[in-house]
Amino acid sequence: MNRQTEAGRAGEAAQAGGRMAGDERRRQIVQVAMRLFSERGFRGTTTKEIAQAAGVSEAIIFRHFATKEDLYTAIIDFKGCAGMHAGADADADAAGRADSPVFEMICGHVGGAMTASDDRAVFEGVALSMLDHHRADPDFLRLLMYVALESHSLAQVFWDRNMRVLYEFLGGYVRRRQLEGAFRDVEPNAAVRVFLGSIIHHSLINLLWDKDPARRILQLSNEEAAREFTDILLRGIAGGAHLPSQPAGSPVRAARPRESRAEPKSADPKNKKK
Repeated sequence: MNRQTEAGRAGEAAQAGGRMAGDERRRQIVQVAMRLFSERGFRGTTTKEIAQAAGVSEAIIFRHFATKEDLYTAIIDFKGCAGMHAGADADADAAGRADSPVFEMICGHVGGAMTASDDRAVFEGVALSMLDHHRADPDFLRLLMYVALESHSLAQVFWDRNMRVLYEFLGGYVRRRQLEGAFRDVEPNAAVRVFLGSIIHHSLINLLWDKDPARRILQLSNEEAAREFTDILLRGIAGGAHLPSQPAGSPVRAARPRESRAEPKSADPKNKKK
């Protein structure tokens, strides 16, 4: 039995047993619609298909959402801007954070580590939070790809409310640690992009290509992946205990030679001034 059939039967059972409360019905529609949007995109999904999968009429859909655009906006707002939904396989602790904003959830994991300047705990905490979220809710990760590829207006909304804030959050930490002499002089947002890029790429590979765990190129648990990505980052930007031993007297970061802007002189005597 596929998920669409299960969702439809669940909706039929709810109708047979009594009407759902307004908030409960709205949430059900959002969850069903998100799955369909993640499989077919915004343009490839109709409200009729959403209604059928949810086991309700189109009239019920429009009672809660005036347009398909409103429904799409509600999904992005609920999943990426207002709340963090725990998937069916998420543990009880994750389920308890289902209605917490994504950013606050991450802060809750690493706030104490940031105060203590525990670099490893900060980045491992962020990585593990994101990896667990991607694994628990692959539909949302897939939906975000459609949002971006279709150049939907909500792509910018999600970016501003989530990724931009996360960049500022981690970039600010990197800058502070640079001022304290713990991190090398690198562009903070470049370091953040390398770090977040490794996490997101790892999740996308597992979701799109390495679906069979037995065939995966990288056989790592989320905890192991978070630890490895953090180690790679810290060895690249941090000094002291984070870096492998170096030969005595070797600089932590070699200065980049500046290119001369002087134009080369021509060897042709005809070009010489008389």
